Amino acid sequence: MAERRPAVEELVTPMTSNFWTGKRVLVTGHTGFKGAWLSLWLRQLGAEVSGLSLAPQTEPALHLLLGGETEGPGILDIRDRDAVTHHVLRSRPQVVFHLAAQALVRAGYRNPAETYDVNVIGTANLLDALRLSEDVRSIVVVTTDKVYHNAETGLAFMESDPLGGHDPYSASKAAAEIVAASYRSSFFAARRIGLATARAGNVIGGGDWAEDRLIPDAVRAWQNGEPLQVRRPRAVRPWQHVLEPLGGYMGLAEHLWQTPDGVESYNFGPDHGEASSVGAVLKMAERHFGDGEMLLGDGSEGPHEAGYLVLDSGRARADLGYQPRWRLAETVKRTMEWYRAQLDGEAALDLCLADIRDFAGLASEDEPLRAAG
Repeated sequence: MAERRPAVEELVTPMTSNFWTGKRVLVTGHTGFKGAWLSLWLRQLGAEVSGLSLAPQTEPALHLLLGGETEGPGILDIRDRDAVTHHVLRSRPQVVFHLAAQALVRAGYRNPAETYDVNVIGTANLLDALRLSEDVRSIVVVTTDKVYHNAETGLAFMESDPLGGHDPYSASKAAAEIVAASYRSSFFAARRIGLATARAGNVIGGGDWAEDRLIPDAVRAWQNGEPLQVRRPRAVRPWQHVLEPLGGYMGLAEHLWQTPDGVESYNFGPDHGEASSVGAVLKMAERHFGDGEMLLGDGSEGPHEAGYLVLDSGRARADLGYQPRWRLAETVKRTMEWYRAQLDGEAALDLCLADIRDFAGLASEDEPLRAAG
């Protein structure tokens, strides 16, 4: 029997706007790509959002285009344990999204010790500070789809599959999973504080200007009239719009608030048939951007990276009502149109809010935004 797809009205429950109104929410990594989108969405839902992160690391930076700060109490290094503890106790969050990370595979090869320091010790510093908090009730630790031991079998990974990590970045995130599990069982479970890890696929969307990421690299090259060098055009990834996992994270946080003793990890990825190769995504991106040239490699350049990586999100569908909303073609189209519009002078804030409203299925600006799975 074919699996029943939830109706649209089912997708927004229990993730309604009312839950977030007045909630004190801490977003680590709030100055990054995903953190900036998440913080904006949460504020639109009525949450009182505080951040904890380094100053923006890219130029331009979505965080700044959305009106974010470059200094203040939330601009700090997650490796500074005392500063993290002080900020957590000062901001008294009820819900925490931990996104702060060294998030690039190739940067992990260049600086492996720093990658472990940020992703493992930084996670421990945050959870140790939250251990002292009297207010926190729900914690989502965001890792990556790369935490799994990848034997390139061609099968989608499930949460019960063994952790691994060939490269320092992937291994550091697998280690962060173990750190989170330890704090959950040792400290948070007895207090009925929900903590789960979230493993998302490759995200794209407007406002990402990081190096060594496919779409930002393409936009930079094509904007300057240069060909894009593509290392591994046949590599397959679970591409999704940035709003897809963010809606999943918010749904998970609400689920943990209500059911702190639930499952410990969740995958958030597109439907299996939506996984696609790097080359295919770039062909769609070039078509919507308007022009661009690609120089395709044979996959041998640079350090090892997984060739095939797909997630099974069945657990999130069953427990959270998570269901991807935008297919790959729509995701790529919206992403490239965002960049093109921003280059043509449209405000990043307006572009982001329009995408959030479209994603939430709203017909007018008078309707309240909602977190959608």
